[in-house]
Amino acid sequence: MSIALNTALNISALIGAQASLPAPTTDKSAARIHTAPAAAGRPHLVFDNISRQYPSPAGPVHALREVSFSVRRGEIFGIIGRSGAGKSTLLRTINALETPDSGTVAINGVNVGSLDEDALVRLRRRVGMIFQHFNLLSAKTVRDNVGLPLRVAGVAPEQIRVRVDALLDLVGLRDKADVYPSKLSGGQKQRVGIARALVHEPEILLCDEATSALDPESTQSILTLLRDISSKMGLTVVLITHDMAVIREICDRVLVLNQGQVVEQGDVWRVFGDPQAEATRALLRPLQHGLPADLAAQLTDDLHNTAGDVLLSLRFNGAAHPQGVSLQQLALLGPDATLIHGGLDRIRGHAQGSLLVSLPVASWESVKARKGFGNTGDRFHGADFIEVLGYVPART
Repeated sequence: MSIALNTALNISALIGAQASLPAPTTDKSAARIHTAPAAAGRPHLVFDNISRQYPSPAGPVHALREVSFSVRRGEIFGIIGRSGAGKSTLLRTINALETPDSGTVAINGVNVGSLDEDALVRLRRRVGMIFQHFNLLSAKTVRDNVGLPLRVAGVAPEQIRVRVDALLDLVGLRDKADVYPSKLSGGQKQRVGIARALVHEPEILLCDEATSALDPESTQSILTLLRDISSKMGLTVVLITHDMAVIREICDRVLVLNQGQVVEQGDVWRVFGDPQAEATRALLRPLQHGLPADLAAQLTDDLHNTAGDVLLSLRFNGAAHPQGVSLQQLALLGPDATLIHGGLDRIRGHAQGSLLVSLPVASWESVKARKGFGNTGDRFHGADFIEVLGYVPART
């Protein structure tokens, strides 16, 4: 698909064919979407056995296979997976830009698939969306880009100006109101996209790889902005990404997709601390403190009765000791233990990570005998898992 056509489709998604409809609505199904939040304990979004496939010359491609999960009101929910995992297809079922072959998506208990065309337009006003490539109109100023959905919906110009100015204040771009997109940085363009997504005061915000086109500094600022907006406005945010660092930074819970199927889901700190699926472990690998190349080159499975050190990996998943690692406990490895690599992250109040420790073999044998455990797989002084990675011969 060409860039121009893709942009046109995304702009259409933003305004939802609103030109023929006035802003107010008395549609009962749309009203239910608006008023149902009063129901205590009801999830904001519920996906029930969603499946979607596309034809291809090689046969049908299964984008989604019986996907089921729910999203709580006001949380930031992440969906992650490799390219082609089905993330975008799943995200677009929320505002009916994709229609599943089977299964249902419900917002506030209302089946999105049961809404007629007019009700869908009104739904899309309640579901904001920001995109990877911003989709700004180059011939329009920042103010005009943000106000476009309101203008198409027939809102009075004076009301548009008040609303747009408030949103530009919110995203820190009031001084850029009359600037054209070509004069903005990538991070500023995405802030315009966020402001535009908020013009109809949505209750749900969808983020389609919203930071993947940005540099690290801009990514951090956008994630901070999204977190602040979610908190201040009570928004439910659903974001898709292939970057686990984004999930770690902003999300409360995460779902991992692999080849259209859910392979893991849960609180972010739990999934990061103890991933169960191989797809999750692969996605997490770039964030983990792996074995440095210089140590890997020296590592051997057996010292063959020569002197050397054992290399231990101590892993912490944040469950048993969420506040962190006790240095006093680590000292029980003995005075010859050396911390050589690793680190901890703090995710939603839980410290987790891994530490690499070297220890003379004789000292390690003494520790094992004193504490009564084997070589690997045991808990040790606050570590959730200890593993012998190998041995490093003594330098001669």
